Amino acid sequence: MYRKVLKQAGLACLALLIALVTAPASVAAVPPDPFHVPVEYYKLPNGLRVVLSPDHTAPTVCIGVYYHIGFRIEPRDRTGFAHLFEHMMFQGSANLGKMEFIKLVQSNGGILNGSTRFDFTNYFEVVPSNKLETMLWAEADRMNGLAVTDDNLKNQQGVVGNEVKVNVLNAPYGGFPWIDLPMAANSNWYNAHNFYGDLTDIESAKLDEVKKFFTTYYAPNNAVLAIVGDIDAPEAKKLIAKYFGGIKSAQLPPQPDLTEPRQETEKTTVRKDPLAPRPALAVGYHMPERNTPEYYAMGLIEQMLIEGDDSLLRQELVQKRGLTDSISGGINLLGDMFDYYGPMLLVADVRFDSATKPESVLEAMDAAIEPLRQKPVDPKLLDRARIKERSSRYDAFGQFGGFGLMDTLASFALFDDNPARINSLSTEFDKVTPELIQKTAQEYLRPTNRTVVKIEPAPKDAAPKQ
Repeated sequence: MYRKVLKQAGLACLALLIALVTAPASVAAVPPDPFHVPVEYYKLPNGLRVVLSPDHTAPTVCIGVYYHIGFRIEPRDRTGFAHLFEHMMFQGSANLGKMEFIKLVQSNGGILNGSTRFDFTNYFEVVPSNKLETMLWAEADRMNGLAVTDDNLKNQQGVVGNEVKVNVLNAPYGGFPWIDLPMAANSNWYNAHNFYGDLTDIESAKLDEVKKFFTTYYAPNNAVLAIVGDIDAPEAKKLIAKYFGGIKSAQLPPQPDLTEPRQETEKTTVRKDPLAPRPALAVGYHMPERNTPEYYAMGLIEQMLIEGDDSLLRQELVQKRGLTDSISGGINLLGDMFDYYGPMLLVADVRFDSATKPESVLEAMDAAIEPLRQKPVDPKLLDRARIKERSSRYDAFGQFGGFGLMDTLASFALFDDNPARINSLSTEFDKVTPELIQKTAQEYLRPTNRTVVKIEPAPKDAAPKQ
């Protein structure tokens, strides 16, 4: 849905990768990473976290505002509320009428978007750098005074309800696997409820609840402002203080407990889909805790198993057995392995012909996965995974005028209070050894840590009527 698109890599990165690819087979470790992102990080007295990363390559800036409220921690009995509020943020503010924020960005030659993720809701714009002040004023205007009215609420309840119908209820494979798998794999309500939202919950939202939601979560001390691009940092800091410094902080509620118990038995669920043309199957393995050695090992395991034509699952299921024509998945289907906070799954999903048995697909997956659990991985395979991970990360940083870089910086500020972590990622991946890959695979790729969701086509007359 929001998976990052790979775009461009810098010349220094390209030179490094060429050197790695042409290195002798005996090389067992990737050389130190010369890539460095400039990062300036500070906080305003009201608690707003600010990340600045100057880059004068092009006369543009990418501005992002991230609020620490996402699908997971929305109120109970109000599933879809975080997503509903994402839409409300475009309905006007103190000095901008309905949809005028969008017109302001587009009339100044920019692009914009917003999204709701597992652990945050974000809004960003890419504009010419001489429009930085205009965008800071506009973002501060809606943070400080969103137009929360009954008319706007009713309008967006209808919009979000239709979105659920179009994207989930009346779409082939709707919600598969990004909604289905977490609901099946997790036991904690915060990680396991319907993130898109049940229509009854969305339609029953009241105006006073929306106002409370805004004042509680859309406050500066629950947000990060990140700017990447052609900026003069001292001047940017003055503008940020001017427009955001006077916004009052809020009394934030405690963060909910998001922990999940260790999964001890394999879980399997079946969903009949009257719109699906073919069967489908997805598997999800609970991830290690963020920022642990095993977490980085799983990042490389993702590269080995899923990413690219040389991935082990593709080689086994597509090239060798011909069970499907593609493999998709990864860590965090709504972003990447860096921009989430709570429990997460490593996911692989496939679609296949009705003549193929789901058991055959699972058997083939196990055939590709089990060697990682049985012995330390070949150092050449591990080195190739490091190269693939580093290449995709650098490419993602250039996405949408700097959005990929801004997204990672904002996430590290929001979740770790340390956006400079971005410059230590390659070092952490380089620490991963063949033995750590095996240890991680033994614990986290065991069948008892796996949840399987199967999609079975159903008779056409069973299609939902909405």
